[in-house]
Amino acid sequence: MKTITIAPLSTPETLTRAAYDAVCSADKLYLQTAAHPSAKPVLDAGLSFVSMDDLYEAAEDFDALNTVIAARLVSGGDCVYAVMGDGCFAQLPVIDKTAKKHGFRVKVLPGVSYAKAAFPETQDALICTARTLPKRLDPDVPLLIQELDSPIIAGEVKLALSEVWPEDWPVTLASMQADGHYAKRTFPLLELDRRRTLFAGSVLYVKPASFEQRTRYGYTDLVAVLQRLRAPGGCPWDREQTHESLKGDLIEECYELNDAIDEGDDAHMTEELGDVLMDVVFHAVIADEQGRFNETDVCDGIVKKLVYRHPHVFGTAQVEDSADVLKQWDALKQKEKNQKTQTEVLCAVPKRFPALLRSEKVQSRARKVGFDWKDADEAFPKIAEELDELNAAMRGEGDVCEEAGDLLFAAVNVTRLLGLDAEQILHDAADKFIRRFGEMERLVKADGRELSKMTLKEQDVYWDRAKKSLFFNKNR
Repeated sequence: MKTITIAPLSTPETLTRAAYDAVCSADKLYLQTAAHPSAKPVLDAGLSFVSMDDLYEAAEDFDALNTVIAARLVSGGDCVYAVMGDGCFAQLPVIDKTAKKHGFRVKVLPGVSYAKAAFPETQDALICTARTLPKRLDPDVPLLIQELDSPIIAGEVKLALSEVWPEDWPVTLASMQADGHYAKRTFPLLELDRRRTLFAGSVLYVKPASFEQRTRYGYTDLVAVLQRLRAPGGCPWDREQTHESLKGDLIEECYELNDAIDEGDDAHMTEELGDVLMDVVFHAVIADEQGRFNETDVCDGIVKKLVYRHPHVFGTAQVEDSADVLKQWDALKQKEKNQKTQTEVLCAVPKRFPALLRSEKVQSRARKVGFDWKDADEAFPKIAEELDELNAAMRGEGDVCEEAGDLLFAAVNVTRLLGLDAEQILHDAADKFIRRFGEMERLVKADGRELSKMTLKEQDVYWDRAKKSLFFNKNR
């Protein structure tokens, strides 16, 4: 069987004997590029070779490039392909597929990456390329970044690193010289894209940053801080907290987040999202201490739930629109929670929801099996009916609490069928009352009077004046 042997070239110190012997004894030698210092052993030995440089210059993109390189290799029969460091591995799947199609096998000789050649002293570093940076960088882990081949790519890398490391963080760039050896220079991260010695063999080393040295933090830092606060010698208040003591705090933070969203203030919204996230992690840290679950279990659970409930994205299910998505979601949720009756579905609405919100959710779930008014016009007379029953109860003919609740429930039904958010519009009504009350009080004080010493009839006069004043100011 014909063989394509891939021989990695690197620095003079790290070039393996197997790779060098394969290159020197090749019947047909292909060179990834002759313009790189790693090719010096081939050039110095005066070996005959065919370079892929012309393909690099002509190709429109990397997919096209890899395809034509693979085609050239299989056209040469048994051959050796000398590559720069581990720079061929993006091409390897295409080469392997093409080789199998033409009855070839691919043999990859051991070699040393540019990262290890440039920084042999580094241990446990994460090695990646400038185009394949991890989406989430961990400042606790040393980083070796290969293929910093242009200021544009270096600029993108700088921006990504600056999300985690300080801009003045010292980084070390290793650049390969004409003799194949590396020269290193250390400078602040913010200067990375100003370097003039950037090419495919360049390697950047970023050392870890301790918690105290960082200027930006991520999710793992939040977990670590809360663990430290809960540890012996931490904060007495944080150590005293339990799941039960934190329940109200989480609800409060969610409401504050809603206010920030309504304000449209990104800084405030970022702050409040952080407070909500802190509460979530706080609960996870407490549970971890008790050996029940941890923050990874929380993330694992929600990811699995999202995948399960989106089979139209992660599976083969088909949906037409958002309505189909919601219908599918409800069916999967009911199956997941083993809810066999619609009553169980209604009971699953949290009892700690605000009463208006809970009423709205219960009504909406009942609607899914057809138990609902057709529209708001059809539901509206129920308000009058419940109003009469409350009136009778106030005269001793029934339970006042029950009838008052039925009246509110009927009112929520109408607002829901009108497409309104009962919780929000009642908040708006309270805000309107406060504005009118404030204007009334202002008018009373302007006349030299005191609100608490006036009769309700007198106050009503000012109330009407306040309504007119606010209406005029709003519309002028």
